[in-house]
Amino acid sequence: MKKLINTVLASLLMTAAVAQAAPKGEVLILLSSETELPLKGGKHFDSGFYLNELGVPAKALLDAGYALTVVTPKGNQPRPDKGSIDPQYFGGEATQMRHIASLVEGVIEADRVKSLGEVLQAGPDRYAGLFIPGGHAPLIDLAKDPEVGTLLRHFHSEGKPTAAICHGPIALLAAQDNPAGFEQRLVAGQAASASHWIYAGYRMTIFSDAEEAAFEGSLKGGKLRYYPARAMAQAGGQMQFAAEWTPKVVIDRELITGQNPFSDHALANAFVSALDKRAGAN
Repeated sequence: MKKLINTVLASLLMTAAVAQAAPKGEVLILLSSETELPLKGGKHFDSGFYLNELGVPAKALLDAGYALTVVTPKGNQPRPDKGSIDPQYFGGEATQMRHIASLVEGVIEADRVKSLGEVLQAGPDRYAGLFIPGGHAPLIDLAKDPEVGTLLRHFHSEGKPTAAICHGPIALLAAQDNPAGFEQRLVAGQAASASHWIYAGYRMTIFSDAEEAAFEGSLKGGKLRYYPARAMAQAGGQMQFAAEWTPKVVIDRELITGQNPFSDHALANAFVSALDKRAGAN
């Protein structure tokens, strides 16, 4: 009963927040449809989105007056990575974590989630910006999905703010001629070059090699098929990093990227500022 009451309250709060936010503009949040990250040797890692990487920017966007729409490739409800439900990602504050978790429950309600095809068919013109949270799940499907590439090209061509954090920036690789082929070469350990990647030459960041190596050490011998930071560099990204687990945000033109989970507040502030600036200029 308590859980039901909390869910209803979260839904009511979310509905009220969206209604209040609608006049400011609408932001599209792109999340993975998948939860099983393939590793080398046929192993898998149970993944999803990181709670704080979605929830902290989502709260900032709602507080700033923006409505939120969640999209996944399949239109299914995304799932959080269980490892991210941890107070360490909320300054050690369990109460803050629970507050963000309740907000996220409302944001990702199943009947609110749209499929990527549905969004593209209706046209993404209505959205003021695009946000891609992390967790390892984007490595499963977003980086090689040509429809993700189509979506990214819209925001790129229109100069609309596009933000991604931690592993979220890997989705940017979809905006090239053959993203699936690029990934196949990465997995095979071959030299990979991106063809007509719209973000080639952009300054950006993503989960660093040092951070990935530390994470990989928790996989009990499992190994990632490729390291995201190296993939982005091979594609033509001008990569920038801070020391591991230190907040880092890189802004280049319409693109805003954050290095790791602890970059959540800085990325949220930069994204809201970019959206407000563009709204004021229009």
